[in-house]
Amino acid sequence: MAFLRSQVRLRRVFRALSLSVLRSLCGGAASLLCATMLSGCQAVTSSVAPVSQLRIVDATPDAGGIDIYAGNSALAYNLGFGTVTSYVPIAPSTYTLTVDTAGTKTVLATTRATLANSKQYTMLISNVAAQMQSQVLTDQSMPAPSGQIALRFLDESMSVGAVDLYLVPTGSTLAKVNPILTNVTFGMNTGYINVPTGTYTLYIVSNGTVISTTTVPLYTGAAVTYPGGSARTMVLLDEQIITSPALQVTTIPDYDSATATQ
Repeated sequence: MAFLRSQVRLRRVFRALSLSVLRSLCGGAASLLCATMLSGCQAVTSSVAPVSQLRIVDATPDAGGIDIYAGNSALAYNLGFGTVTSYVPIAPSTYTLTVDTAGTKTVLATTRATLANSKQYTMLISNVAAQMQSQVLTDQSMPAPSGQIALRFLDESMSVGAVDLYLVPTGSTLAKVNPILTNVTFGMNTGYINVPTGTYTLYIVSNGTVISTTTVPLYTGAAVTYPGGSARTMVLLDEQIITSPALQVTTIPDYDSATATQ
């Protein structure tokens, strides 16, 4: 019996020492990392908490700085026009998402969204401050079909009117290709469109423009090579300082395959 009592005491001492070491590694606090490590030791297996991912696009040109909240929890502070955040991990649930004037609790826009486990979302904030709108879009989080890329266009430009979009592959010209989309208007979400993998230049012209060798587009992008299987969101925005062109395009990566080829 004395031997057994000795073994029990040794086990208790060992466990106390183990806890002390783990606490010291975690800076003296019972952090999530320590809790996870202990859980793994005790239960042999460990589980990963479910998570959604949410990013924010500020496409409202005149609201100034804005803060974003999910319920009472802040997601981002003092965002400005044209800002695209990285994905923020958030527990899957249904949230009331609010847009506040930066540094205040003055609510400018509200939307309610259910975020599912292992899904990616974009919170799009748009229109002028007096008529601000917010919505949550589901992002593509899987590869495009083999040999394809997936492109989604969000038109948040209020100044240029309806437009036609052209993707011109390397070696071709604007006059030789058909538009990928026509009559794209403010507020439109085109959804994802699959196109062959390649290097393309994006051209944007006013809706109904008859293309010729003398056509001057509203927007001419740089030649971009898109990796096979990738997904991208392209946001059309007004330039804050009106120059020529008065249109800008922000390209946001949604998905890239670890084995992507160009």
